[in-house]
Amino acid sequence: MKRAILFATAAATLAAGSAPAQAPQFDTPARTGILIDLSSGAVLFAKNADQPFPPASMAKMMTTEVAFELVDRGQLKLDKMCTVRPETWRKWHSQGSTMFLSANEQVSVENLMHGIVTMSGNDASVVLAECIAGTEQAFVQQMNVLAKELGLKNSRFCNPIGWPDEGCTQVTARDLATLARASVERHPKLYKQFYGQTQFTWGKTLGSGQDITQANRNPILGKVPGADGLKTGHTEEAGYGFTGSAEQNGRRLIEVLGGMSSWNERVEESTKLMQWGFNAWQTKPLFKQGTKIASAKVQMGDSGTVPLIAPRDLAVTIPAGLSLNRQMQVKVRYDGPIKAPIKKGDEIAQLVVTTGDGAPQMVPLVAGEDVGEAGFFTRAWIGLKSLIGLA
Repeated sequence: MKRAILFATAAATLAAGSAPAQAPQFDTPARTGILIDLSSGAVLFAKNADQPFPPASMAKMMTTEVAFELVDRGQLKLDKMCTVRPETWRKWHSQGSTMFLSANEQVSVENLMHGIVTMSGNDASVVLAECIAGTEQAFVQQMNVLAKELGLKNSRFCNPIGWPDEGCTQVTARDLATLARASVERHPKLYKQFYGQTQFTWGKTLGSGQDITQANRNPILGKVPGADGLKTGHTEEAGYGFTGSAEQNGRRLIEVLGGMSSWNERVEESTKLMQWGFNAWQTKPLFKQGTKIASAKVQMGDSGTVPLIAPRDLAVTIPAGLSLNRQMQVKVRYDGPIKAPIKKGDEIAQLVVTTGDGAPQMVPLVAGEDVGEAGFFTRAWIGLKSLIGLA
């Protein structure tokens, strides 16, 4: 049964006011897009956000995420050397974006990842995939397993570079935002190390043998303060796309735009959406990490309730200029009673915040303590009370 608890204290202080506040509006010629405020989880803008589309090189975010996961688990070393197979070189040295690798060259995982993230190298992506999993196909299986684990509900990967494959590789704007969030939050050190680099140098020119330096294609680097990621994409079928992130004063936004018509349109729309997110909205704190928000009922547990705790500092995003003490309602929602056993830290409820006419903002709440299963006599007593209508 869905349970919703109006958080009385918050509601009394936050739900005053009369006319509903209007959420700021944004429009874009992009076919699909989304903008999320990570500090609150609020979706500030969405357009066809669950409509599948080909990601082009934005698929390389998942290739990078697989590597990030393995590195942080200790299963992959950044200094591991990978060999550029001649077959891989022949196929990818001149198809689309390239790192300018050479056949039989030995390249570290670290440099390959720079080649993927900054240069968008198709050759680097396939070499890394083969180095990690043995074959490109085996690596793609890892991509899809991780995608499911991260909660990418409407995406499928069929190659590690986003190369056109008759519609097999499909993503959604919402899923790409989820993927970007995983890179930022699950791997902060690796994210900082690899994303946001303005350029990278690898390879030599023919003839003169000069170093080849390529600039990062990220359209908001240098245009939006705090911009530090993530990935562009472009093919004929996909159009121009971008997944980007920026942080200002501790507030991080993630944007996804797909299906734009030109390089210039991608630059303009990506910059405008991110600037609008920071300027038209503001984030206000709600509860500190560890605060007890409410209690949830427990079924067949050694305790009848479990405290619901803020797993991190919780905030709400509201239109710029709107006072925090107006037009806000806070509820706790969970499927309950929650069946024991429950582990401390389990996500078992949501804090739902509604402001004006904006979409509800939902952030997880976790169990504040362990709740074990009830013993035999307690279960018998609970069953008896239920039978005679006292429960």
